[in-house]
Amino acid sequence: MELTLQSLTPRCHLTGRDFAEGERVVSFLVRDVSQGGAVVRYDVAEAAQAEFMAPGPVACRWVQLFKARKAEENAERTLKLTAETLFLALSDPANERTTENERLLQVLALMLERKRVLKPKGRSADRRRFVYEHAKLHSLHEIEAAELSPEFFLSIQEQLAALVGGGGAAAPAVGDAAKKPAAAN
Repeated sequence: MELTLQSLTPRCHLTGRDFAEGERVVSFLVRDVSQGGAVVRYDVAEAAQAEFMAPGPVACRWVQLFKARKAEENAERTLKLTAETLFLALSDPANERTTENERLLQVLALMLERKRVLKPKGRSADRRRFVYEHAKLHSLHEIEAAELSPEFFLSIQEQLAALVGGGGAAAPAVGDAAKKPAAAN
């Protein structure tokens, strides 16, 4: 999955105020109906996020600290949001782990494991999370273990449709299928 999106903007989408160095910024990926269904990134100051009204389905959100882009930085490289960079942004320990983001992380981890970007390293000590190692970065990422049932895939359907497009209305989320631990290995 590759999406071309704008990089982190230097100012808040809602207030128009420039972000300060180190300020917490909430980024939303939205299938914007006002822009023909394009996937658009909206960056909002954390203090103003309650006022943000998404113009379509929100695929995910994450929080990051604002850092001004250096002149020598390759802006073109940061424009391409891939499954890998989305996984790294959502799994960053500084980000709040919501149920929606956790489900998306589970699907992204499966995709990246298949592409050999992530290597499975077993389970966490409490056996509630799968541990993956990023092949190039050698960083460890813990992702909540889920039973990969039809209910799980129905619960993620709306988020995936928001990211890659999809026909018709998505099925409603089904219970807490993503919270059930997978059977022991």
